Amino acid sequence: MTTSPLPLPLKGRKPEWIRVRFPAGDEYHRVKVLMRQYHLNTVCEEARCPNIGECFNRGTATFMILGDVCTRACGFCAVTSGRPTELDLLEPERLAASVRLLGLRYVVITSVNRDDLPDGGAGIFAGCIERIRQDTPDCAVEVLTPDFQGNWDALATVVAARPTVYNHNIETVPRLYPTVRFKARYERSLELLSRVKELDPAMRTKSGMMLGLGETRAEVRAVLADWRAQGVDYVTIGQYLRPSARHLPVERYVTPEEFGEIGEEARALGFLNVESGPLVRSSYHADKQAGLPAFYRP
Repeated sequence: MTTSPLPLPLKGRKPEWIRVRFPAGDEYHRVKVLMRQYHLNTVCEEARCPNIGECFNRGTATFMILGDVCTRACGFCAVTSGRPTELDLLEPERLAASVRLLGLRYVVITSVNRDDLPDGGAGIFAGCIERIRQDTPDCAVEVLTPDFQGNWDALATVVAARPTVYNHNIETVPRLYPTVRFKARYERSLELLSRVKELDPAMRTKSGMMLGLGETRAEVRAVLADWRAQGVDYVTIGQYLRPSARHLPVERYVTPEEFGEIGEEARALGFLNVESGPLVRSSYHADKQAGLPAFYRP
């Protein structure tokens, strides 16, 4: 099994398979208006996701709670880093109201890292899940949480609120953590995924990673094996895209064919669902991964 680096970077313009249409459409604008009306953030906007047009036009969005300032400064992420100055205890109410108005059947909730809070924001996560269930009982809720700095009581708070899917991203291979996720620990993220299953064996778990940061195929295979060992159900694998010149460079653009090969390797390990492609993100088609409809018209 080779451990040599993957092929050299592709310089210049992005390849054809990376390009997406400029976001537009009635539903896209409707979602944006509602987000501003209820003073909500979406990771779709903050992280400059290339799929924002497609997802907003399908009536889906990934809500980003706990503000828009992150206490960490990961080398790949476009979200603003710094010291958060506030905590909105009414955020679950506003989020639930927007979910009801949008007529969502499937919601993804993520957040910035809030290492400044004793519970890392776990209580707000739980409050959002519970309030959405009260307002829209048929709505499934997926969470994509930080690692809570290994605070397992905080993790238990979120799991006790019974999200439909619990997602926590590995993001990259262990060797690259010092530059890509320098405040995170690979082993801690794996332990979080394992503990979710211990707390609720029936809960579906999910994780994702980016390619194009200098990882090898052997390292990717090792992450896939680690995921299976922790009982992860759903997997997302996509291309890293550099948000700005101050972020980590793209070492190479992985071809759609190679994404297909990696996806097949993952499926062979027994995951319930695998999404592997250049524009795949952790929340992309999340409703389809879980086998649920995304939205209805109220």
